[in-house]
Amino acid sequence: MTENAQQQPTAPITELPTQYTPAEVEGTLYERWVEKGYFTADAKSDKPPYTIVIPPPNVTGSLHLGHAFQHTLMDALTRRKRMQGYEALWLPGMDHAGIATQNKVEQQLAEEGKSRHDLGREEFVERVWQWKEEYGGRILGQMRRLGDGVDWSRERFTMDEGLSKAVLTIFKRLFEDELIYRAERIINWCPRCLTAISDIEVEYQEDAGELVSIRYGEGEDSLVVATTRAETMLGDTAVAVHPDDERYQHLIGKQIKLPLTDRTIPVVADTHVDPAFGTGAVKVTPAHDPNDFEIGRRHDLPSLTIMDEHGVITVHGPFLGLDRFEARSTVVGALKEQGRIVAEKRPYMHSVGHCSRCKTTVEPRLSMQWWVKVGPLAKAAGDAVRDGRVKIHPEDMSKRYFDWVDNMHDWCISRQLWWGHRIPIWYGPDGEVVCVGPDEEPPTGEGWTQDSDVLDTWFSSGLWPFSTLGWPEQTEDLRKFYPTDVLLTGHDIIFFWVARMMMFGLYAMDGQAPFHTIALTGLVRDEFGKKMSKSNPNAVDPLVWMDAYGSDAVRFTLANGANPGADVPIGEDWVKASRNFTNKIWNATRFALMNGATVEGPLPDASQMSATDRWILSRLNTTVAQVDAYYDDYQFAKLADALYHFAWDEVFDWYVELSKTTFFAGGEQAKVSGRVLGEVLDVTLRLLHPVIPFVTDALWTTLTGGESLVIGEWPADSGFRDKDAELEIELVQRVVTEVRRFRKDQGLKDGQKVPARLELDGTALAPHEAAIRQLLRLQPEGEGFAATASLPVAGATVALDLSGTIDVAAERKRLAKDLAAAEKEKAQANAKLGNEAFLAKAPDNVVDKIRGRLAKADEDIARIKAQLERLPQA
Repeated sequence: MTENAQQQPTAPITELPTQYTPAEVEGTLYERWVEKGYFTADAKSDKPPYTIVIPPPNVTGSLHLGHAFQHTLMDALTRRKRMQGYEALWLPGMDHAGIATQNKVEQQLAEEGKSRHDLGREEFVERVWQWKEEYGGRILGQMRRLGDGVDWSRERFTMDEGLSKAVLTIFKRLFEDELIYRAERIINWCPRCLTAISDIEVEYQEDAGELVSIRYGEGEDSLVVATTRAETMLGDTAVAVHPDDERYQHLIGKQIKLPLTDRTIPVVADTHVDPAFGTGAVKVTPAHDPNDFEIGRRHDLPSLTIMDEHGVITVHGPFLGLDRFEARSTVVGALKEQGRIVAEKRPYMHSVGHCSRCKTTVEPRLSMQWWVKVGPLAKAAGDAVRDGRVKIHPEDMSKRYFDWVDNMHDWCISRQLWWGHRIPIWYGPDGEVVCVGPDEEPPTGEGWTQDSDVLDTWFSSGLWPFSTLGWPEQTEDLRKFYPTDVLLTGHDIIFFWVARMMMFGLYAMDGQAPFHTIALTGLVRDEFGKKMSKSNPNAVDPLVWMDAYGSDAVRFTLANGANPGADVPIGEDWVKASRNFTNKIWNATRFALMNGATVEGPLPDASQMSATDRWILSRLNTTVAQVDAYYDDYQFAKLADALYHFAWDEVFDWYVELSKTTFFAGGEQAKVSGRVLGEVLDVTLRLLHPVIPFVTDALWTTLTGGESLVIGEWPADSGFRDKDAELEIELVQRVVTEVRRFRKDQGLKDGQKVPARLELDGTALAPHEAAIRQLLRLQPEGEGFAATASLPVAGATVALDLSGTIDVAAERKRLAKDLAAAEKEKAQANAKLGNEAFLAKAPDNVVDKIRGRLAKADEDIARIKAQLERLPQA
């Protein structure tokens, strides 16, 4: 706050402390919002619905910057719609996270020297529920810290009674429609988590391996295969070659000796084999490789499982009981002893799958599992986007979506866990298979058992948009709030979650897609663009930043980086800058309230307003229109940037500063400007509220006396524009900016006063002389005034007397030295750029750098010469 503002308050207030302390405002304010029921949606309301369901965080999770980022954007969308008069529902909840949660509890048991098998299934599941009640869901409290305006009365959990009923219902429907089936296939098996995992839960990375070349068979009836997984040869049931490969025509159909075993295996011809790769012959292990499994099916080969669920070898005496990696080197050693290694092991980088949860190397394994036949479901999910029922934003992300749904493999949905939705299939003593729905009694009697597996976590979370609203019951919530309006989520889970919800929503809800728009965001990265990871020192706990700078500052920083689909860099300095912005809003509002800003009564007629008043109202309405357009296009970074520059630059820096002379003078014009300033603050705080809700609500309720901005009205563009006033104030800004630049060039301090004569007559600047003088610290001419520098700008002239403020001779000497240095730099750059030999040899980046130095030298020369011309003669 300026010294003058402190000296001449016209309406002192006590409602706002002198400094904004987020910790003293945020927690209390949030609890008040919840207690008042502002976030509770009414299904019986006549208001149009607006619905977002939260991507359910894992019950094991805690708030990280990715959550904070997406939650900020979802909160902004729902807060704005609520202010626009919609019945806005943002529905919260958590996912039971089968593997992650079971691992947590098993780790806890291990510390007690127990395993889940010591407890038994029923007692173990009860133990998980106890863990969930005690430790799970801490993220929900952290969401409150962030300011999430979710409807806590509708909080759901993927294992609660209603959602469990939905899971059983859709499973039975899919089963009866023959879209769920049981089959023995190659699956991704995690030897650490001891369960199957789906393709999208496998993370591939380039690992260093060793390629081993092994001779199978004897003499002319032999061939060489290469492998990085030598241990799997124990399960080989064939060698495959291309049917047109002349090298192996004499072997096709023959049996050859499989080393280290007592078995012989056939040589089969299959077009899958690439004759140009390696030796053109490949070993076939149907039980441990997906491609080999398909070859085995085509040639009716047996499938031999050689490892147990822990990745331990279960066959062939010398290798029995060895871990798969230990067996690999042991098998190679045995082959070498028999002279079967025909080439030394050589390093080989290859793509290896790892469990996304525990990072263990995944083992392809033949297993009996439950599957969803995705063909018709995936086609419907693709069609809904292609025909425009669902829009993907940004549109260029559609390709990733189509690449997935158009090429989706059947989905393995069974997991070898105890925590989760147990598969509702019962097996009878005579081979019966019965699927039991939610309102049906399972078969009883001797020999009947339920399938021991549970469903993939993504199966239940795929029902989230409608199961959370009461489906399969036809509830008021379902009728009012389905389909939801927008799914806002990271582009990294298109495959995990988005496609699943599309398939299930269209299937269960008679072709109604679960949302109108899929708005995809990027991932949060550090300020250098690197991925944040718990294992790296760049990982940030957003709660630490909230404690230090306030939740609004974290939210604004995240929104300000949110370009559709693009990754979001964030650093602590940027959060500090956002904290400074919230402080600026606070201090500027305090100043306004102390100097007569009010929202009482209608706005004065434009004829009563100054050009400054009309200018800011014109800019205000332009900003309202811009922000609305950016919201509708999910351009959060652009709307945050527009609000930042309007609030800080135009309202707080220009309008408030230009109006100070009016406020200090008092009278009718001060009342008019006070009402305009009140209006501008009112609308600006409304516009900012969805992104930074805490500070804006605290300020707005003080300014207006209203109940809360959460239920305030969203501002509308009134249509008021005044281009003449905008042009007039632009002239004032040009004068002030140009003279400030000159003052800085001359080394004058910001507060240093300088005598000046303003020749403004005949220009639109004349009414603004007092404001211009105040902004530029320009004193009246006074006796003995000598115009030592004259600045023509915007059709006017500002004459300055610098004789008492700077040593002109010393300043000319300094500038002459700087000019000589700039001209020398220019000459050197020109010499290099004029040297053909240099240009022929120098890299492009070096040449570009020299061109940049030349351009900079030209700019410096022009600037210094202009400064010299403006200086008075010594």
